[in-house]
Amino acid sequence: MNVLLGLLKPMQVLLDSVLAVGRGIAIFAIGMMVVAILIQVFFRYVLNNALPWPDEAARFCMLWMTGFMAPAAFRVGGFVAIDMVILALPKKLGALLSLALLFISLLVLVIAVQIGWNEVTGFGGRFATASLYVPFDVIGACDALGLKPSPDSVWCRLPRSWMMASLLVGVFLLVLVNIELILRSIVALGGSEDQLRPMPGADDMAGAE
Repeated sequence: MNVLLGLLKPMQVLLDSVLAVGRGIAIFAIGMMVVAILIQVFFRYVLNNALPWPDEAARFCMLWMTGFMAPAAFRVGGFVAIDMVILALPKKLGALLSLALLFISLLVLVIAVQIGWNEVTGFGGRFATASLYVPFDVIGACDALGLKPSPDSVWCRLPRSWMMASLLVGVFLLVLVNIELILRSIVALGGSEDQLRPMPGADDMAGAE
């Protein structure tokens, strides 16, 4: 148990920091998504002249918000249907079921990491978004980053891979959280539950607690 607790402590510190930063980025992404949607509503319904970029910008922000918030949500649990089954079972049996589900989740997430990597580095990731541009040619960085510059402009089209990277980042963080939950569950099953610290942001954590 001391070995598992020794592995768990640095992982918890790492995830506390990374997910805290991720929540901040997600909040910013939600704000930008709302701004983009409101701009499109104004131009489409007031001026009757819809812009090409707000929809794609809102989708970009939504994907990155999901990529950072999904791991934080998974960490604090709250899957009602699963929790109801686990709580209806004897404590040890419920803990074993929870651990088994976490291992199954880990297998699924490993496959999802491979899918995310293919989305970023594969054929689809080589294309640019239809309407999103970044002003990287101001410093001559479009060619260096492999981005397609806009004619007679400092703007270059945002690669689709930058949007799909949200999937890879989100699933990778989910893998780390899943491993943390597995370690916590094993420690709890070993009778050292009192040595587990509460999860940040959760009064009553499902699973290991």
